[in-house]
Amino acid sequence: MKTQITSAVILASALSFVGLASAYAQTQAAAPPPPAVSHGPVVPGVCIVSIDGAMGTSTVGKYVQTRIQQIGTQVQSELSAEQSAIATEAKALDGQRGTLDQAAIDQKTAALQLRANALQRKAQLREREMQATQQKAIGRIGQEMEPIIRASYQQSKCSLLLQRDAVILANPAMDITQSVVAGLNVKITQFTFDRERLDQAAAGGQTAN
Repeated sequence: MKTQITSAVILASALSFVGLASAYAQTQAAAPPPPAVSHGPVVPGVCIVSIDGAMGTSTVGKYVQTRIQQIGTQVQSELSAEQSAIATEAKALDGQRGTLDQAAIDQKTAALQLRANALQRKAQLREREMQATQQKAIGRIGQEMEPIIRASYQQSKCSLLLQRDAVILANPAMDITQSVVAGLNVKITQFTFDRERLDQAAAGGQTAN
């Protein structure tokens, strides 16, 4: 049994934890408590861990969730301001149709259409940037979590580690998630990051070529 947990595995299992954590919290607030379950004895050497749960409940995971939401709000404000400006100018142009000749109207309409097309491309770029930002931030948590999972695995004398998402029910005594969260909270609580700028990365690549 290989005990090494790779960052790629952690990242793949937790890429959507920001949205999942919010949805999970809302579901838990509205749902009634689950019925009690009687568990059998602990299976020696078998452990489970929730990577999404560890990320979502850790201090650094909550920080990342809040920060990504802040960046998303900034992006939305940026796009909304440009959209409103275009809509205002389009409305003003409609009011000028009785005073401008057709050539001037066509020219202004074409210019507005170019701006609208550019805004659409920017919105698509910002979406990709938000995805890249989330992936990079979660990848950082995954790197920090990898040795902690390995240490918890060894401390609990596990021989087999299963992801909790792949298990329907299990004895809670076999779950090492909380020890992973505790270790992660001690190791890191936050780190600085901002929105990834894919347009600058592309420009840099073209310059290098």
